[in-house]
This record gives sequence, structure tokens and C-alpha cells, in this order.
Amino acid sequence: MNTTIDVPPLPETVVPALTQAIGQILRRLRAEANPGGLNISQTAALALLADNGGMTTADLARAQAMKPQSMSTILASLEQEGLVERSSHPTDGRQILFSLTTQGIKARRKRSTAKHQWLLAAVAKLDPAERQTLFSAASIIRGMSGS
Repeated sequence: MNTTIDVPPLPETVVPALTQAIGQILRRLRAEANPGGLNISQTAALALLADNGGMTTADLARAQAMKPQSMSTILASLEQEGLVERSSHPTDGRQILFSLTTQGIKARRKRSTAKHQWLLAAVAKLDPAERQTLFSAASIIRGMSGS
């Protein structure tokens, strides 16, 4: 009689596999949503502005843990592309707020749609048992992150 016992993998085995898998999916999503376009820092700045509305250079830099000079360079490139615009701060005339332009909002929406469509197509190729496993894993991962 041949019996095999399924031994759950040790955390030391799960962690690198999970890290690698998440990294691969994130890189693929970025590539699908941004063929030859914005870099990660530019994308992050647009996301912050989309989520928070107008922000100063210093606020954006702090949120990305970078120097304001580096964020100024990022914002200048986004402004040149027509994705962000400047306006006066409502309470402090010395400061400038950056916000998304209509073009910036459309670019964010287009990226989001592209990522969603690619992921939807990839999941659709899985068999029902794999989709169920992935659905269960998503719930576990959300629980791990405290959300």
C-alpha cells in the first residue's frame, strides 16, 4: 500500500515563492498597462494625485520617501506630457499645488483598464479549480495585509 502524506510547505519555502510570484505579476501588469510609457515614480505620483487631489511637491516627495528635488523632476516631466498642472495653494500663496489634468485622468483610467483586461484574460485561461485556488489565495493575502 502506497500512501503519501501531504506535508504543508514550511514558511521558509512559501515566502520566496510568494515574493517571486507577486513580483512577476506586478511586473507583467506594469508592462501591459504601460508599454514604453511612464516609469514607476511617475506612475506613483499620478496615483497619489488621483487619490488625494492637489498636492505640493513636498507632500508628494514625502509620500514617496524621496527628496523634493527628485519629485520636482518627476512633476516637470509629467507637466511636459500634459498629465499634471499647477495651481496656487488656496491658503499659502508661496506654495504650488499639482493636480491631474483631464489628460492625466484619462491616462490613469486607460492604465487601469489595460491592467484589468490583461488580468481578466489571464484568469479566464485557468481551469475552474485553479480559479478557485486563486480566489482563495486572494482572500488569504488580503487577510495577511490587514485589509
